[in-house]
Amino acid sequence: MPDFIPGAMLSNMFYHECVRPILEADFKQLKYAAALIGSGSEVLGFDTPMSSDHHWGPRVMLFLTEHDFDRCRTQIHDRLANKLPYTFKGYSTNFTLPDPNDSGVQQLESITVGPVHHRVEVFTIKDFFKEYLGVDPFVEIDVGDWLTIPSQKLRTIVAGAIYHDAIGLTPIQEKFKFYPKDIWLYLLAAGWTRISQEEAFVGRTGLVGDELGSGIIASRLVRDLMRLCFLIERTYAPYAKWFGSAFAQLQCAPELLLTLQQVGKAADWEERQAKLSRAYSIVAGMQNALGLTPVLPEQVTSYFSRPFQVIHGGRFARALHESIQDDVVRDIPVDIGSIDQFSDSTDLMEAVKLRPILKQLYKG
Repeated sequence: MPDFIPGAMLSNMFYHECVRPILEADFKQLKYAAALIGSGSEVLGFDTPMSSDHHWGPRVMLFLTEHDFDRCRTQIHDRLANKLPYTFKGYSTNFTLPDPNDSGVQQLESITVGPVHHRVEVFTIKDFFKEYLGVDPFVEIDVGDWLTIPSQKLRTIVAGAIYHDAIGLTPIQEKFKFYPKDIWLYLLAAGWTRISQEEAFVGRTGLVGDELGSGIIASRLVRDLMRLCFLIERTYAPYAKWFGSAFAQLQCAPELLLTLQQVGKAADWEERQAKLSRAYSIVAGMQNALGLTPVLPEQVTSYFSRPFQVIHGGRFARALHESIQDDVVRDIPVDIGSIDQFSDSTDLMEAVKLRPILKQLYKG
């Protein structure tokens, strides 16, 4: 195998050195965008040599106007198939056909004759976003859409690279940069609500000798705190595989990482509670620093008369709700937050066709 080149870098070089010269020679007047957005660990910058075993390799996405898509798509595909080199930077440019028995996986396959089965895929902007996110990117994104598009997918849009743009892909990418302010406030409130619902249970389970149950709840609270950190830093969280890797890139990570790791290593519920208490205080300080609400206490206190230390997440949730101005957001009847906050089912989050049903959850 050749020396590993991160996929986004490989795609960039492949476009400029191989794809673009062919387009300039054979489609001189064509207006298009070239990018690498959407699915793939390389889009997020988390790919490693292991990533090259599926869907990974020299590839580029081309976006055409609807007129040119109907007129030129097949010609572009065929011209590239016959003109692209068989290898690039040591990697084959030829991919296997999607494997119907393995989720459509494609792998690099070396060839020396015949047309290249390449992955320079051609789309229109509208069709790609409707298929990938379930929305028309040229109209206003409504509240229900923002809340039912997984943050992982939003991250793969804004983290993706655009190499050339003559048809307006860049402003579409900018449109998804982050949640509108009032939706952001709602999501922060939902995050603190989740904390409030279980923060006392780390001690309550431990007090009856259920250290396993206490550890499970603590782990859930750690994940909720991490999600709050992504929101506070206005950064989309990726899905489980890269959640910790992406968290380590946040500004708060140097202060929080060790403490959160110690929660999982704690020997008993008292130690677990102490580590969580420190994490609560740090995140509460981060929340206050945003200036979105009046300053709230950052130190844990007792849970009523019980011997459990909590941050009282409900106080933060209520204060954030009071700052929401948009009537549609204010009228959401449940504090479940986004799809990422109430579910971790991959099947649910990937089911674009279920989005209209999920949006009903937010109707006032």
